[in-house]
Amino acid sequence: MSSIELKIDWCSHEAAEFAVKNWHYSRTMPKSKLAKFGVWENKKFIGAVIYGCGATRALVKSYGLHPTEGCELVRVALTKHDSQVSKILSITLRLLRKKYPKLKLVVSFADPNEGHHGGIYQASNWIFTGRTTSSDEYVFKGKRWHGRAFRLSHGSHKNYLDKGLKIKKGSSKYRYIFILDQSLREKIEKQAKQYPKRAQSKESVAPANHAGESGANPTSAHNEKAA
Repeated sequence: MSSIELKIDWCSHEAAEFAVKNWHYSRTMPKSKLAKFGVWENKKFIGAVIYGCGATRALVKSYGLHPTEGCELVRVALTKHDSQVSKILSITLRLLRKKYPKLKLVVSFADPNEGHHGGIYQASNWIFTGRTTSSDEYVFKGKRWHGRAFRLSHGSHKNYLDKGLKIKKGSSKYRYIFILDQSLREKIEKQAKQYPKRAQSKESVAPANHAGESGANPTSAHNEKAA
C-alpha cells in the first residue's frame, strides 16, 4: 500500500462550509466564532475539522474557566479517507493550542440519536464525563436545530410556528473533554466515567461519500495561515 501524504492546515470559511454541507450529517455551519482546519490526503481536499465557542457561553463555566479558556469541537466533516481520525484530531489540537495558548480545554459531544457513541474521542483518550441534560430542539424543513442556533440563524422562533416549525424534546448527548492545561487534569478526572459502548447503528463522523465528490478540491479551499 502506498504511503498517504496527510496535510492539515488552516482553511477558508468556504472550504470548511463545503465540507460540512457535503460530508457532515447536520449539513449546517455553526454560527459562532470558528477555528477551521482543512484536511488533505495526497493533495486532495477530504474535509474539515472545526472548533468554536459552542452553543452557549456557559460551556466551560462549570470547570471554573472564563469562556475564552475553552472551546467546543463542533464539526468533523470528512469524506472517504485513509488516515485515522484520531491522528487528524491530534494534529488540529496541536495547531489550535499553538494559535490560542490561553485555551485550557476542549469539549465535544456525541449524539446517540445519530448512532454516535464517541469512538473517535475514546481512541484519542478524551475524558468521558457523562451525558448532558436534554433540552428542546427545533425541527424546521427537515433539519434539527439547537434552540439558540435556530434563533441566531432565523430570529424569534415564534415567527415560524405557523410555518411548520416543530419543538420537540432534544436528545441527551455524551460529553467528552480534552485537557490542554494539565493543571485541570485532577479536577476533571474526578468526573470521569466509563466509556459508553458503541451504539447499535454504525458510527460515522460523516455520511457516505457522494458520487463525484471524492477528493474534491473546491477552488475556495485555499489555506489561511495562522497569523
